[in-house]
Amino acid sequence: MRILVYGAGVIGANLAADLVASGRDVTLLARGAWADTLAQNGLTIRPVFSLRKRTWRIPVIRELKSDDAYDVIFVVMRYTQLDSVIPVLQNNVSKNIALIGNDPCAPAYREKLKGKNVLFGFYMAAGHREPDRVVSISLKKITIGQLRDDPANEDLIRRIFDGTKIKAIYEPNMEDYLLCHAAFVMPIGFACYHSDGDLKKISRDKVYLHRIIDANIEGYQAIESAGHEILPASDKDYHSEKYRKLCYRVYRIMCSTVIGKICASDHAMNAVEEMAAVNEGLKRFFDAHQASYPTYRELEADARKHLEG
Repeated sequence: MRILVYGAGVIGANLAADLVASGRDVTLLARGAWADTLAQNGLTIRPVFSLRKRTWRIPVIRELKSDDAYDVIFVVMRYTQLDSVIPVLQNNVSKNIALIGNDPCAPAYREKLKGKNVLFGFYMAAGHREPDRVVSISLKKITIGQLRDDPANEDLIRRIFDGTKIKAIYEPNMEDYLLCHAAFVMPIGFACYHSDGDLKKISRDKVYLHRIIDANIEGYQAIESAGHEILPASDKDYHSEKYRKLCYRVYRIMCSTVIGKICASDHAMNAVEEMAAVNEGLKRFFDAHQASYPTYRELEADARKHLEG
């Protein structure tokens, strides 16, 4: 099976390395000086909590030609960059395209890639890129599948990931999964902007941490009221005190340790344009369904100095 990872940022690099480490035939698409580094020196990844690093030699291309055939192309780019690669993907002979990352408007991208078998996914990795390496953490876990009414892709996903160290969770309703993911992460993004990227500033602010949870619950309520499913299933009890207590404990740990920087603030502060676009996409969904989300709006207004540059 030939696999192309289109995009060699933190998540794309980890996905490629985790697949190669399991013996998969992987090619990376990268550009600029980073592509030169990968071609000359290989892909070096150092785990955040270790001084040990590892280098993989992975073939690198700088463009996808129309006749370059792959069994699956994983597109691992920021949400704001997707439109720029759609024509290239549409013109390529490969059938299976997996869009990996934030996307609150998944059905629109399925339509833009009409005629292709479009999957959506989210890979659990985070960190930052340095001139000669990626410093990151990878949980080696992906949630991936198609939109609810599309043909099932469970067999394809099994062929890609069986025998690898990556835990693949097949999700046949990725539209709702990605909507819920956006509703969960955007309030955390607002917290990153509220604290100017230093979440430790709010680690003991009980009132603000509960406002983050309130905004998340408003989003879930809007999604469920619109007839969509709350995913993952573990979040279905989002109205419960148990859910609130769990979120509060997680946020306290995130804000008071380096985990918050790795998993939230680094990305939020370096991908403001993407976060702003995800926010706008999510609000369009809320407004289209006449949802009420006052706490979310308050947190957003407080973050405007960053979101609007």
